[in-house]
This record gives sequence, structure tokens and C-alpha cells, in this order.
Amino acid sequence: MSKLFDRLRLAGCAVALGAALSGPAALAADYPNRPVMMMVPYPAGGTSDAIARVVAPPVSKQLGQPVLVENLGGVSGALGAQKVLAAKSDGYYLFQGSPNELILSPIANPAVKLKSEDFRLVQMIGMAPMVIVARSDLPAATADELVTLARSRSATQPLTFGSVGVGSLYHVLGEHLARTIGANMVHVPYKGGAPLMQDLGGGQVDIAILPLSQQQMALAEQGRVKLLASLDPQRSTLPALKAVPSVNEGQLLKGFNFTTWTGYFVKRDTPEAVVAQLQAALNAAMQDPAVKQSLTYQNIEVSAPMSAEQADTMYRAETERFREISSHVKLAGTP
Repeated sequence: MSKLFDRLRLAGCAVALGAALSGPAALAADYPNRPVMMMVPYPAGGTSDAIARVVAPPVSKQLGQPVLVENLGGVSGALGAQKVLAAKSDGYYLFQGSPNELILSPIANPAVKLKSEDFRLVQMIGMAPMVIVARSDLPAATADELVTLARSRSATQPLTFGSVGVGSLYHVLGEHLARTIGANMVHVPYKGGAPLMQDLGGGQVDIAILPLSQQQMALAEQGRVKLLASLDPQRSTLPALKAVPSVNEGQLLKGFNFTTWTGYFVKRDTPEAVVAQLQAALNAAMQDPAVKQSLTYQNIEVSAPMSAEQADTMYRAETERFREISSHVKLAGTP
């Protein structure tokens, strides 16, 4: 009988060992052995897509596997986030995220079935300055003139403002602007920054609050849009913004100061060893001089490398900050 128990114990150990070898530890040891997807939750052609196209090649070099960019716009970027959450927690799906998709969209839209806590920040990409962009023929050339115009038309023909979707940061800031100046404004949602800028350049929407992009600068040079002001506390030293005043240089929007960030995320329960490999690859890629130069060209202030603890602390703090901002704003089109 004792020999039988010994055989059963050995068999049990073999089963346990097999389970361990096929579990997270084995997954991490084998990672990556196939292409890694990089989800951009907006259509191709916008700033988010441009960032991914810069970062993907050096990350691929670091991982030794192709890194393929996937674009999936819709629901303020939450559609792409939900697709990542539906995939396995194995590190083969990176999500390029910002406050739009991960923090604000779940608050604004009950159809979005995700929580900020479902994701984990692996590495921050950087911060981006934000600007008020207007159609070229809008009768306002400064932030103060925009406020005066919005107030004068509030009751008869409210100004329209575009965003990348209901509940996005740019929707929140547009509503916050309207509330701050005491004027009615009408929200026009889009699936991404590229189609929004096309309509802004075509004069079909009045203004938008967005991160500064090469597309905006090109349209401004063509005379199709104009940059009224940045939301930085003081005039930016970026070459593209040296001629654009800060809202604080006027009188009517002083203190309306905001920036936004972008980072790479995975599902919260991704194995620690896989996260460590991704973090090392991303940190190395972000410090590549060519990547830094390209991101600076996209008007991104590149973040320094972060430890896992630093990344988690920052993400939790930013989640609370943006939840606080959104709690003070009633979003048109939301329950």
C-alpha cells in the first residue's frame, strides 16, 4: 500500500510540475515567440498612429519579433481597449493608451465595459502640449476673442467643438471650457483626430482642444486652420508653438492649463516576467536618439525610463486626477 501511495505522490508531483511548466513561468521563459500587436485605438493618420509607427520598429528590434501596429477607432478609443482586454494576458497585445480611453471613457459611457484598473502601465511615452485649434474663418484670433464670440453666440448660434468621442479628454475639456466661460457650445464627436482635423480644416466644426500635431501645423501653414492658444501656463519653447500665446497671456482664460500623456499598457494580470521584458524593450526604444528625435518632431516631451513601481504609482495618481476633473463636468450626450 505504501508503494502505491508513493507512486501516487510521484504522479501528483509530475502533474503539478507539468502544470507549472505550462503556466505563467513557462510563458515568460518562451516570450516572445511570435509577433506582438500594438493597438492604436484610433484610425490611421492621426498623432497616435504616428507615435506607434515611430516606436514599433525599435521595440521589435529589442524583442526579436515583429511588432505590428493595429488601428481600431471608435467609442472614444474604448473599442480598441476592449479588444485588448478580450485577448489573453500574455503580453502579445500592447495598448497605446491615454486618459481618453482608460479613464474618461468608462466614466462617460455605460456601454464601455472596462475599468482603468483592468490595465497596467508598462512605460510612459511622454507628455504633449494642448492647443485650441479653430477653423480658419472663425472671427476670433485669440483665446479672449474666442471667449467673447462664444458668449455672444451662446443663445442664438452656439459654437461647435469637436473631439475624438463622447467622454474623451477633449470632450471633457470642451465642456469644461463652456462651463468656465458661461456659454453654450455644441459637441461634435469623431472616431479620431485625423477625421476631426479634416472637418476642422474644411470649416465644418468651429474649434477643438487637442494635443499639438504635425497635421494641425500643416493645415495651419496652408491657412486652413489657426492655432488660437496653447493651454500651457506660459508660452512654449517648442519651435512649433513659439508664435502661439498661452491662454495665460490673455485675461478671460487664465488658469485653463492642461497637458495630456500617452503610454503603453498591458492587461493587469499579465505575468510579471513578461511585463519586465516589455518594459526593458520599451525603455531602450524610448531612449534611442532617433526615436527621441522623431517623437520630439511629433511635439512629444519624451518621458524618462520608469520602474514598475513608478509606472504603477503614476497611473494610479493620474486616474484619480482625471476622475476628479470629469466629476465637475456634465457631459452632453451622457446619462
